[in-house]
Amino acid sequence: MTKFKIDVAPVQGHTDAAWRHFHRDIYGGNQCYYTPFIRLERGEFRKHDLKDFTSELNENHYVVPQVIFRDMSELRPLVEGLVKNGARRIDLNTGCPFPLQTAKGRGAGFIRNTEEYHKIPELLKEFPGTEFSLKMRLGYAEPDEWKIVIDAINDMPLTQVTLHPRVARQQYGGDLYCDCFEEFLKMCEHPVIFNGELKTPRDIVDIRRRFPEIAGVMMARGVLGRPSLIVECEEGKEWTREDRLEKMLKFHGSLLHHYESTLCGDSQILSKIKPFWEYAEEEIGRKAWKAIKKASNVAKYHSAVAMI
Repeated sequence: MTKFKIDVAPVQGHTDAAWRHFHRDIYGGNQCYYTPFIRLERGEFRKHDLKDFTSELNENHYVVPQVIFRDMSELRPLVEGLVKNGARRIDLNTGCPFPLQTAKGRGAGFIRNTEEYHKIPELLKEFPGTEFSLKMRLGYAEPDEWKIVIDAINDMPLTQVTLHPRVARQQYGGDLYCDCFEEFLKMCEHPVIFNGELKTPRDIVDIRRRFPEIAGVMMARGVLGRPSLIVECEEGKEWTREDRLEKMLKFHGSLLHHYESTLCGDSQILSKIKPFWEYAEEEIGRKAWKAIKKASNVAKYHSAVAMI
């Protein structure tokens, strides 16, 4: 039986190489991580994007670079550059819903460019030694837009397709189109990963019961708010809140020590470590969460964290 996959989706400003390194170090697990999306700027790789993928901190976990693009003139140099930098697999992001990207035809906005979409299979086939995967949404404005490109998707040499059953205009709010997801699941010829609103072990159990054919799940905000979520799923039992917080604080401590050792000044340190708690309000309590958010220096930040 094929092993059920658990993937950690990238979140810009949160899941950098340091976060991934210490998450894997503290929690273990067999999950696959993805880099925050890599894109071209004035025709060149952004230096911090490439640095994140090539960082020595990646040595303790499996990480896949994820690229975002608006046409083949952007996708080709991204693939070529990452292959030169040792990428064994590359994930194509056609699911990002942020207007700053979709307005330029990238992410979930790319589905509207059907002519370019249908060029992807041939481009990917030029790199037979590299694996590819695809992350997507059902559409930009309507949940049946995927039907226009499903033939192109099936023609791509993919290890998997990760589908978030919303459209771009919903961003991360509104109902999931689960009936449309089920229809996609039947028509897609690749293994399908479910992504969206998975925040507790029960959520994952429920989605597996509803869609037993899925090959795995991908989570982002759920893992950021509850970093133990993956190991809880692998163990088949929920941890107590006390155990979750104890391990979460250990994770936070390792990450904070890293930032304090590599960054200069309170401002830099706080800008990197505060996002650690952004999705954890329910887990740590509103009082501590608000105090962390308001902390104006490292000393006040430590006092706020001590409230947890």
